[in-house]
Amino acid sequence: MTDSQEPLIQIGKLAKQLAITTRTIRYYEEIGLMGPSKRLSGCARSYNQDDVLRLKFILKLKELGISLKEMLDLAESFDTHNQDFDTITPRVLEILDLHIGKVDDKIAKLASLRSVIVNYRSRISELLQSQSTA
Repeated sequence: MTDSQEPLIQIGKLAKQLAITTRTIRYYEEIGLMGPSKRLSGCARSYNQDDVLRLKFILKLKELGISLKEMLDLAESFDTHNQDFDTITPRVLEILDLHIGKVDDKIAKLASLRSVIVNYRSRISELLQSQSTA
């Protein structure tokens, strides 16, 4: 299928499909995370399959806690038309390792908080039982 015959999806439909706003998509274009959109005769922004895949990748990175600055860093190293995995893969791994460390820290803090709450609940429960038997 040639580029001119490639099916395009309009911005509103794409936003709805991915449960995001059209403003979010336009913002990602403005800051350089996505390339410029195509324009149909009615001037509606439209996207091809590569654009959709890139947007899904951006949303997955966001879900993983990757910052927009880190995404822009990756975007500079990676172009879907000139995929240099030797450049991007170590950087992606570095960013993911950083986030694994952050998640591990959060898990440790949550486990500690859980322990404190369980102990506090136990003391309150014991206090209530001692008052009801008194």
